[in-house]
Amino acid sequence: MSEIQLDKIGLKVGLEIHQQLATNKKLFCGCKPVESVEFPIRFSRRLRLAKSELGRYDPAALFESSKSKTIQYFANPESSCLVECDEEPPHGLDSDAKLTSLIIASALHSNIFNEGYVMRKIVIDGSNTSGFQRTMLVSQGGYLDVDGKRIGVQTICLEEDAGKLLKDTENSREYSLDRLGIPLVEIALEPISGSPDQVKKVALSLGRLLRVTRRVTRGIGSIRQDVNISVEGGGIVEVKGVQQLDQLEKVILYEAKRQHGLQLIAQKLKRVDLDTLSEDDAKDVTRLFDGCSSKVIQKSLKDGAAIMALRIKGFAGMFGYEPHAGIRLGRELGQQVRFFGIGGIFHSDELPNYGIEQVDVDKIAEVLKMEKSDGFLIIAGPKEKIEFAIAATINRIKEAKNGVPAETRAATQEGETVFLRPRPGSSRMYPETDIPPVLVTKEEIAFAKNNIPGSWNDTISALQNRYGLNAQLAEQIFDSAYLDLFESVCSDNKNNPNFVASTLCSTITNLQRRGLNSDLLKSDHIRKAFDLLAKGAIAKESLEIIFENIMSAKIKSPDEFVQRYANEFGEGELERIIDEIIQKNLPIIQKQRDHSIGPLMGIAMQTLRGKVSGEKVNKVLESRIAKILEK
Repeated sequence: MSEIQLDKIGLKVGLEIHQQLATNKKLFCGCKPVESVEFPIRFSRRLRLAKSELGRYDPAALFESSKSKTIQYFANPESSCLVECDEEPPHGLDSDAKLTSLIIASALHSNIFNEGYVMRKIVIDGSNTSGFQRTMLVSQGGYLDVDGKRIGVQTICLEEDAGKLLKDTENSREYSLDRLGIPLVEIALEPISGSPDQVKKVALSLGRLLRVTRRVTRGIGSIRQDVNISVEGGGIVEVKGVQQLDQLEKVILYEAKRQHGLQLIAQKLKRVDLDTLSEDDAKDVTRLFDGCSSKVIQKSLKDGAAIMALRIKGFAGMFGYEPHAGIRLGRELGQQVRFFGIGGIFHSDELPNYGIEQVDVDKIAEVLKMEKSDGFLIIAGPKEKIEFAIAATINRIKEAKNGVPAETRAATQEGETVFLRPRPGSSRMYPETDIPPVLVTKEEIAFAKNNIPGSWNDTISALQNRYGLNAQLAEQIFDSAYLDLFESVCSDNKNNPNFVASTLCSTITNLQRRGLNSDLLKSDHIRKAFDLLAKGAIAKESLEIIFENIMSAKIKSPDEFVQRYANEFGEGELERIIDEIIQKNLPIIQKQRDHSIGPLMGIAMQTLRGKVSGEKVNKVLESRIAKILEK
């Protein structure tokens, strides 16, 4: 298997950026866009499929409806109201969000419409209580300048964010409503041909343009990239949920490999006749597995599942054919059936294995009247869902002859993608009848153009000059989720800006990489910790320990840390510990004399880490060592 040459396969990538706007209320009601912790209100819904105004079903919505899931919603009056519960019509569109979208459109040289129409976009995965998302086209055209090259803008829309997924099980999903309705701007760029690194640079440039407006929110989840990826001769694959730039590069590389691999699979399938493949080729083989030793099969039988086997003529070796590492048609099919609440599939190219023995394979071959060149699949699942899974599997096998199907996939943390649903069609949009047309005045357009922010370079330069930061640290703090918090902490000149920026960009990031929960560390915690440092109540070394303890749920606040250790290390206790360290290390003092302060300081700080300032420890050590050397 050779490495893929991206410039030879016709790779194209189009970015869609979804950025939350920093407004004081949601897009269609007066609720505050705050993150709730408790949800006293709970209710459930089952969203049903309806035809569009054109009399057709949207394929993505049809796929979601086949899962038949019950949706549980969790709400708090501090962050949601009857509008989010779909018990009250939407209010007027938020004027601040509208102005922000106009400023962003102006900054991207986009052509703003003087009248906007809010549309309903059908979404029945449960993320919207109403079964649709409200969106309004703001402008078309324009460009983004990236290193002197213009990247075209297709559209800019203003829309509402979806509910936050809390849990997804076989038969139900759970969403909180605190995020539902927060204003988003959606920017769709024209497809570009380039390396993943170049696409990453485009995404970074667009993200920075949005942040310099000072009108968008920051942090994980506040900006999301949907990536449209295709190779020559294949369908467009939309990858949703890319939140980090490093992840973006990996996703593009993986999709290029996957899509090219599917095209190589399609070439081998040209000799296979799939026109006659139908659901009649599937047989119920549940009884054949009564004595099977496979744990997966036995669990399915215990759960009352049906087991179906599907014969595919001339398919021997095709499920396991791997043109690139990890790219197999069998894997593609396994991912698809999981979205019907089915654990996966077994196929003939991997059997006997997984507890399924040769005798089981022979029984299936007999029932299916298999020939040597044929292949088969085994699918086990709930009886009410397995027919949908069989039909979808047959359809996907037939699509495999055409190479890359147009579909929507989800990005994983590892930078791969998994099947999510078919691509939506033109039938998913229709007018929102509860909201009148939104007029855009000449005065609003003039305001937007007069408030286009300066360039990113100018912003970084101003940040350097104001706080005395070097270029690298200024870029890091500006690109981080903590810029506003940084400026708040440094506003009274009581904390060193370089130390504050380094702590926010490096210390907290390192704790996250260790697997600690950054969601537990709130802005108020960070602000309070720096306030305690400025007052001399804690040492610099205490900050990392405080953040570490909060992120690991050992304490709830910086004040709790202070209360816990305030009386533990008074002057007398500190001197006792220092004396004990000195007595254990007298040979070092006798040998290194004045230079012994270094190694003893290291030993002392390991014991007293964060509980006493390094300056105070150093002072006591110097005094004690000096007295010993005098003697």
